[in-house]
Amino acid sequence: MAGIGSSNYWEDLRKQARQLENELDLKLVSFSKLCTSYSSSRDGRRGETSDTTPLLNNSTQDRMFDTMSVEIEQLLAKLTGVNDKMAEYTNTPGSASLNAALMHTLQRHRDILQDYTHEFHKTKGNFLAIREREDLLGSVRKDIETYKSGSGVNNRRTELFLKEHEHLRNSDRLMDDTISIAMSTKENMTSQRGMLKSIHSRVNTLANRFPTINNLIQRINLRKRRDSLVLGSVIGVCTILLLLYAFH
Repeated sequence: MAGIGSSNYWEDLRKQARQLENELDLKLVSFSKLCTSYSSSRDGRRGETSDTTPLLNNSTQDRMFDTMSVEIEQLLAKLTGVNDKMAEYTNTPGSASLNAALMHTLQRHRDILQDYTHEFHKTKGNFLAIREREDLLGSVRKDIETYKSGSGVNNRRTELFLKEHEHLRNSDRLMDDTISIAMSTKENMTSQRGMLKSIHSRVNTLANRFPTINNLIQRINLRKRRDSLVLGSVIGVCTILLLLYAFH
């Protein structure tokens, strides 16, 4: 009965080991796909703009990676515990006759555990390396975009300053032209004033030298005033007559 109980214990351990190995195999396949999709999505997003949203973003993939890593580590720990129990069983006195077959089976399970452990750490290391590289590249791209944005702002400010400077230069040029025109007009008016004074002075001189001319000028002025008075009187009388005719 003891041998039957021991045999059942060994079979139970083998069933547990196979079950854990199957679960690990499925988990590692999904884990490898996750890491591959993470790398592909990162490469695909390099050419995308900030307003495009992938179906599975980085934070979701990171959470899935952490969750699956913990699950796989737990399964590896359980499988390691089962293998240790199987190793203890092979050292029991009752299993000496079957020791060679048991050791062969145990070695096969240990090899599977080693392969799964190696595959897990390799995939995990690749994932962490990709994430670290992409985080570094993302930080560099962000710095470049920040620098470009700052340069754009500086360029716009410089352009505004240049436009304002050009506007001030044009205003100064217009003021200089206006002042030049005013100075030239002043000089012309001064020159004309001098000419009029000279002409008036010459006329007075001629009038003083030749009394006849002076008398003639005075007569002409008197006649002009008389003609103006006559013309004004005629216009006044005509206006009065027109008003009387209009009111009657």
